[in-house]
Amino acid sequence: MRKTIAAGYRDPACPDQTDDSATFGTVSLRAILLGCLCSVAIAVGAPHTTMVLSGTPMGFSSCTPAAFFLLFVIITALQPALRLVGRRPLSPGELLTITAMMFVAAALPTRGVTGLLLPMITATYYYASPENEWAHRLHPHDTDWMLVNERSAVIGFYEGGWDHIPWSSWLPPLGAWSLFYLSFYLALISIVVILRRQWVDHERLPFPVARVPLALVAGERGNLWPTIFRSKALWLGMAIPLFVNSINALHHYESGLPQLELFSYINIFPGVPVRVGINFLMVGFAYFISSSVAFSLWFFHLLKLLQMHVVGLTGGTFQNTYLGPWQEALLGQQAVGAFAVLVISGLWFARHHLAAVLRAAWGRHGAADADEIVSYRSAVLGLAGGTGGMGLWLWLSGFPGWIAPLVVVVALVILLGLTRAVAEAGLPTVTPTSGPSGFLISCIGVPALGTTGMIATGYTLVWAGEYLVFFMAPLANAVRLGQATRGNRRRLFWSIWLAIAATLVVSVWYTLHLAYTYGGINLDEGFFTGYCKYPSELAATMLADPRGPYPVAWLWTLSGALVMGLLTILYYRFSGWALHPLGFPIAASWSMHFTWFPIFLGWAIKLIILRLGGGRVYRESRPFFIGLIMGQFVAGGLWLVVDTVTGTRGNVIPMLF
Repeated sequence: MRKTIAAGYRDPACPDQTDDSATFGTVSLRAILLGCLCSVAIAVGAPHTTMVLSGTPMGFSSCTPAAFFLLFVIITALQPALRLVGRRPLSPGELLTITAMMFVAAALPTRGVTGLLLPMITATYYYASPENEWAHRLHPHDTDWMLVNERSAVIGFYEGGWDHIPWSSWLPPLGAWSLFYLSFYLALISIVVILRRQWVDHERLPFPVARVPLALVAGERGNLWPTIFRSKALWLGMAIPLFVNSINALHHYESGLPQLELFSYINIFPGVPVRVGINFLMVGFAYFISSSVAFSLWFFHLLKLLQMHVVGLTGGTFQNTYLGPWQEALLGQQAVGAFAVLVISGLWFARHHLAAVLRAAWGRHGAADADEIVSYRSAVLGLAGGTGGMGLWLWLSGFPGWIAPLVVVVALVILLGLTRAVAEAGLPTVTPTSGPSGFLISCIGVPALGTTGMIATGYTLVWAGEYLVFFMAPLANAVRLGQATRGNRRRLFWSIWLAIAATLVVSVWYTLHLAYTYGGINLDEGFFTGYCKYPSELAATMLADPRGPYPVAWLWTLSGALVMGLLTILYYRFSGWALHPLGFPIAASWSMHFTWFPIFLGWAIKLIILRLGGGRVYRESRPFFIGLIMGQFVAGGLWLVVDTVTGTRGNVIPMLF
């Protein structure tokens, strides 16, 4: 039957699976220290280039562009320098350790944690006014321990002019949020460890994002350059995005120079405009994913546009219901139902592996865990402790006791589904149209949440709102890289926590330093005048007219689940069925508006190459597409360096949009 065929073997164009067992060096102390230094560099560089320079957003994607750029710098600059001074160059295993640490580090500054957290826990007091009545309607019900409410500290954060950071006002709420993130990340790390063998060894998911650094570091001992760096196809692929993006970057410096427009809009359906353009990054990643997945991604996106057009013509109104920022009423409910089936079916297919994990966790003969970054017993206990800690924290923040666990479940289902999408489809960014807040408002209702519960719902936007950057995808890619190292892989577990701690501490300090020096409102409008108000605006809007639950929301959720279930059965039961079920929930992602056509291009190019040249030509062409990916990352990083030296603002090399 279809379900017995490993996913990696359904498509002859999938990346070679023969290298899955390849291992490189060990996780050394030298690599861990250098990984910490790179994490600190990301913690400072990401907020500085985003908030001060308004430059290329190297931290605005779950594929972590900053990590890829720094890896390229290490390979092309640090490695030759070490050899020149007579020191031993970093081994491939050490390079993978550093990259894994940078992966998780790059998911934390700006849109990952600090750029949203710090403004969101202060804005309710800075932007309160007689017109919005937040002081009267919200502040008496606020949970004080999770917010910065000292007036002078809040004003200084937004208006600047201070020569110090008022830590006495910040440490209590930061300590409270640290407990939440400790539980949150513990749960995510535990889930990734538990599912790692199922995804990598049993289902053989391609992990396109992780395969790029694996290819970049592979080489014979003693050679100056890794094998792929001696490929002309790699450098040709890099040259294209470097040239195109450099032309546009130079246009920013001198407006008289030409600018290359890479996108336009056309009407595929009457009255339905779609964006058509080239994104080298996504074309490169699309080349490495299963043809059925790539086809389904762009096909379901176009089908989604047609669906919404038809719903509008038939007079449907639910899709216009306001559920908060980053939420869409109709598509969001469909996506939640589809993600639920995706996760449940995935756990069902993994049932034998999960049973072995539980047996190992309880000390019985089960799955061997010596090659995991932490034992299965620790992972199971970590999952229980992490989810329990999240639920307790959310209850204390204002959620009713029976709703707090539901928030945890909904958030983890969405995150697990998104991470599966990144591991299987190689999408650099996946942005669902619903999160815990939208689900609670539409399916549970504001009256059931109550005033404090609705305010607490608003603050879930800090960690489960937009998902432009979410921690679990880089974490899964980091653990996949760790699988290619030898020796004691348990060191990678502590390396990941070191990267998390170093990045959070330094990025919080540096963001506060920038805000109190220059004033947040003078740095970045999105963080300090837009997103920061979302929690209070959502709570005030919903409490002014408390509604829900909406029966139609449950109907759309059920419809999403049923369609996803049907697609899953058809795909795994019938070998001739071309539509991969993963495309259905991802189609609702607003980022697909920008990536569907590059995915289509990558799918079409691969299809043509396979038809004309076969698997051999496909394998020989892969360095070129890795070059497209790296060329986009390197172009962004190099021009950020130039912009930093020249002090130029607003010069943006697009990483996705």
